[in-house]
Amino acid sequence: MKKYINGLLLLLSLSACKVSKDIATPKPALPDNFRNAALTADTLSIGDMQWKNFFSDATLQNLIDSAINRNYDMQLAVKNIEASRLLFRQTKWNNVPQVDATVQATINRPSNNSLNGLSLSSFGVGSSAADDYTSYISLSWEADIWGKIRSKSKAALAEYLSTIEAKKAVQTTLVNNVAQGYYNLLMLDEQLKIAQSNERLNDSTLRIIKLQYDAGQVTLLAVQQAEAQLLTAQSLVPQFEQNIKIQEDALSILAGRLPGDISRSATLDQFEVPATISSGIPSSLLANRPDVKSAEYAIQEANANVNVNKAAMYPALRITASGGTDAFRASDWFNIPSSLFGIVAGSVIQPLLEHKELQTQYRVAEVNRDKSVIQFKQSVLNAIGEVSDALVKIDKLKQQQVIVQNQVNTLNRATQNANLLFQNGLATYLEVITAQSNVLQSQLQLASIKRDELSAVSELYQSLGGGWR
Repeated sequence: MKKYINGLLLLLSLSACKVSKDIATPKPALPDNFRNAALTADTLSIGDMQWKNFFSDATLQNLIDSAINRNYDMQLAVKNIEASRLLFRQTKWNNVPQVDATVQATINRPSNNSLNGLSLSSFGVGSSAADDYTSYISLSWEADIWGKIRSKSKAALAEYLSTIEAKKAVQTTLVNNVAQGYYNLLMLDEQLKIAQSNERLNDSTLRIIKLQYDAGQVTLLAVQQAEAQLLTAQSLVPQFEQNIKIQEDALSILAGRLPGDISRSATLDQFEVPATISSGIPSSLLANRPDVKSAEYAIQEANANVNVNKAAMYPALRITASGGTDAFRASDWFNIPSSLFGIVAGSVIQPLLEHKELQTQYRVAEVNRDKSVIQFKQSVLNAIGEVSDALVKIDKLKQQQVIVQNQVNTLNRATQNANLLFQNGLATYLEVITAQSNVLQSQLQLASIKRDELSAVSELYQSLGGGWR
């Protein structure tokens, strides 16, 4: 008994051993502040805000909510979590002995000329066939000496946590895509209004030129050029209407709906970008960004896989036991205790010929772990770069909007003056057509810049880890 207890204590002490040393998650070099960020003492980030608080428009909120609940990419991400959770729960049974129940009956008819056939009579069987009726329970258990089973559980846990972060990453991307699609739809609405307004303006100009042509004040060339300018404006209307329908269909699909119209009352001018946007501090990305957290869990999973492959090269201690009833007559099958039997065995298995293959798998696991560390560093670097890019976009687009807005105001005044001068014979029809064409292009450009600015804010929100709360 003393030897048995000492053996168990030895197994317990060995089970605490670890054959491989884990690599800690590296601490990447982070800047004190994001590039292009306004210097502020505020450490809070818009990435910490819930998406319902960040996007206040009711129609946009409804689209995002529908997308989160009905989008098929989100549903697949949820199913990946469910599958990973089931696999992780299964690892809790890895330390439990494997138990199997067997019931079998066999009939062996040996040759009369064989030793088995000749010996049947000596056992008093009185038959040319030997029956055997067996029922037993077998047990098999492997001692987790080198931590292989624990490492498998850690790998399953890391994979499960990674799928949760992957689902968050899908949601952040989905929220940003819906927001950008919505802003693009509002831009197309605005550009359609601009095209229709310019169409009416050109139609009015054409009527005046036709009157002047009838009066002999201008040539046919003036009428033809005015008609061409009108047709140019008219061609934009179906183009924008087409793009609106396509964008509505794309948004509907993102929201998990059949393609169709999207009711909206908001206009592009109703959305304003705040004068200052808090991006927080770079270290907050490590906690907010799902892709960075997923890369961190990948290191933990790689550590566990290295330990599993290393432990596979070491001896494995297995204990097996079986017991039940055995008889050569069915009537004696459950004659207890005469038909009882039991076997207990212990074995130590050391891989020999496959040791090279196991060593290769261990080296590959080490390489994969090194790759996971590199990928983690790259994910942090990409995250910082995305935040900086979004910040500079917002800053420069604000400057562009001011310039183009001034340009639109100037061209609007120029168009009004050109019409007045033309009606009084002090400007040519070419000056009027040119002014109308310039104001059309500048108004369309201004709407595009406003859309880009709102999209940049949405991109910043995603790059700071916003959207999954």
